[in-house]
Amino acid sequence: MKTKLKNKRLLTLALLLFSIAPLFAQDAKPKKPAPKDKSLLDLYNGGGFLMHPILLCSIGTIAVSVYCFLQISGRKMMPKAHVDTLSSLLQMRDAGRAYEFSQANKNQFTNTVSAALLKVNFERDLANKASMEQAALETLSEEETRLLLWVNYLNVFATIAPMLGLLGTVTGMITSFDQLAAGRSEPQDLAGGIGVAMITTAGGLFVGIPAMFFYFYFRNLLIANISAIQKKVTFLVDVLSGELKLEGAAPTQEISQEATL
Repeated sequence: MKTKLKNKRLLTLALLLFSIAPLFAQDAKPKKPAPKDKSLLDLYNGGGFLMHPILLCSIGTIAVSVYCFLQISGRKMMPKAHVDTLSSLLQMRDAGRAYEFSQANKNQFTNTVSAALLKVNFERDLANKASMEQAALETLSEEETRLLLWVNYLNVFATIAPMLGLLGTVTGMITSFDQLAAGRSEPQDLAGGIGVAMITTAGGLFVGIPAMFFYFYFRNLLIANISAIQKKVTFLVDVLSGELKLEGAAPTQEISQEATL
């Protein structure tokens, strides 16, 4: 009886040890370190050499966007003080003072007015209006082309950056397939090429999308401002030629100091 009880206890102890053995074995295994969070610099370095031209595209996008923001605006291209002063001078048909004022205050609006005033001739019909309008149109077209050149750089960056990302995708996949061809099919063998493919693609899109947005924004803003300048200059030419007379206007005799700044 005692022998059976002893054997039963030994069997129970053996089953207990057998059930908890995996727990000890699991604790004995070395734990893998938790994956480290990658910084932006780590991602940049992981993208390979193509991240350098993508970075240059991003710097160019920022620089051109800031320049366009400062140059393409209604206050910069057609200040209200300049419009008011020239309107008063041209209503008095004082083309000389209007031209001097335009030369002293350079912007897209005054440059266009200056070109028109060079063609004024009060001895001809309507003060040579047709020639004034033609000169103003040509000058305004040159001003638009000069500013549009900078806006088009944003379109260049918006096109090149995603293409560089696509090139990185192709080169990264080629690297991964080369690993497979060499018989190395473990995840760590393929991770390098796939990482380059994904990082460069994301980098190209990260630059290309804002560049495309700013391109359309500043292009439309430029078109709107050029249209406003053309409309205002045409109005002033009509006033100077005498074809349009303003009623109830009280032209100022002196140019304010604020307008000449």
